[in-house]
Amino acid sequence: MPATIQAPSDRQRMFARYFTGMLIDLLVLGLFDEYWDKVHVASFTVMVLAAVLLQILLKVTIAIEHVVAGFFKARPGGFMKFMRFFCAWLVLFGSKFVILEALALAFGDQVHFSGVFHGIITLIVVVVVMLVVEEVIVRFYRRLGPKADGPAAA
Repeated sequence: MPATIQAPSDRQRMFARYFTGMLIDLLVLGLFDEYWDKVHVASFTVMVLAAVLLQILLKVTIAIEHVVAGFFKARPGGFMKFMRFFCAWLVLFGSKFVILEALALAFGDQVHFSGVFHGIITLIVVVVVMLVVEEVIVRFYRRLGPKADGPAAA
């Protein structure tokens, strides 16, 4: 290691975050493809491309959900609070149909989710597992960092 270590730039941190997210999506999609007959991906190359597309669509979905929630959060009242949660749910749930259609348009039969409601439940399970695994990895990474009450251990 060099004597001095430069802190990564914001662009480098963003790249590492999304690259790690894509690798997690790839891992989860690959495991589901291998162990659950309701998920089919034709090849590893298609799986990599699908993981990239999934990462992009999931991040866009979360960004839209935050904008919608922020719109209602800025307004007072119980109805606005209800609308915030309802619209957030609607965006998050409805996005799965968009994601399923985007995968179908991009890859045709090379990426296929089968089962109840034309595979939408299967896709939801896969996406939820992807998000849970990403959250677990983020929490683990943060625990490796310096403690808030003192200097980092050597």
